[in-house]
Amino acid sequence: MQVITDEKTLRQTLKGAEKIALVPTMGNLHQGHISLVKQALATGAKVVVSIYVNPLQFGPKEDFSRYPRTLQQDLSLLQNEGVDIVFAPDHLTMYPNFDSTQQSTGQQVMIALPEVANHLCGAHRPGHFNGVATVVLKLFNLVFSNGCLEPIAVFGKKDYQQLWLIKMMVQQLNLPITILSGETMRNPSGLAMSSRNGYLTAEQQQQASSMYQVLQQVAQGLQQKPDFAYWQQWAKQSLVEQGWQLDYIEICQQHSLQAAQKEDKDIVILAAGYIANTRLIDNLECNL
Repeated sequence: MQVITDEKTLRQTLKGAEKIALVPTMGNLHQGHISLVKQALATGAKVVVSIYVNPLQFGPKEDFSRYPRTLQQDLSLLQNEGVDIVFAPDHLTMYPNFDSTQQSTGQQVMIALPEVANHLCGAHRPGHFNGVATVVLKLFNLVFSNGCLEPIAVFGKKDYQQLWLIKMMVQQLNLPITILSGETMRNPSGLAMSSRNGYLTAEQQQQASSMYQVLQQVAQGLQQKPDFAYWQQWAKQSLVEQGWQLDYIEICQQHSLQAAQKEDKDIVILAAGYIANTRLIDNLECNL
C-alpha cells in the first residue's frame, strides 16, 4: 500500500490506470468505511482511499478542530484490506490558496447546488453541502484526470442527502463516473456507525440507538396507515421523549428528496438531531 500526500506523486502514480475506485473519507475509519472499501475492491479496480478532514464543509461553531484524526490506525486498517493507495493530503494540496494564519481555504470557486441542498441537513448546516461537493469534485479531478477510463466512486447511504447530491452533480456536470452506494452499517443496537459516535458515552450510544428504532416503527406503521403527516408528528414526539434535541425527521420521495405525497411508494425517512452535544443522522428507505 502506498501513502501519498501530494498532487504530483498522486498523478504520476495513477497515470495510465484504466480502472480506479475512489472511497472518499475524513478518516477515523470504522467498519462502515471498511464495507465501502470492500465494495470498491470487489470491482477489481485500483483502489484509492482518501483521508482528509475538509474545513470547507464545517460551520464556524462545528467540530472541525476536534474531529477525530487517527491516521496511523486508519492506515493499518486499510493495509489489512489490501488497498492500493491512501491519499492523505494537507490543506495546501487541496486548497492552493489556503491561508494557515487565518485557517482559511481561500476557495472562491464553489459548486452551486439545487435548492434541495438547503433542506434537511442543509437547513441546519448552511453551506455544508457546497463544501462537500466542492471537495469531492477536487478529489475526482485529482484521482481520475490521469487517463482513467473506468472511474468509480463509493459513498455510503448513511449520508443520504449527500449521496443524492453527489449523484446529481455527476449527472448534471457530465462526469463519466460511476457512483456506487453502500448500505449503512450498524452496531448491534441498531445505531448507525459514525466517526462521531466516539464523542458519546456507552449510555449515550444506547440512547442514540432509539433513532433507528423509531425509523423502523415509522416504516412499519406506514405499511398499515400511509399517513405521512401523522407518522412524522408521532416520530418527532417519540424522539423528543427519548432525549433527542431534534433537527428534523421527514418522510421524503427517494427520487427527489421532496416531501412525500400520498401517491408515493418509494420513500425515505430521514432524521437528524443531538444527543448531548453530538449531532447524528440516520435514514431508512421504505417501499409501500
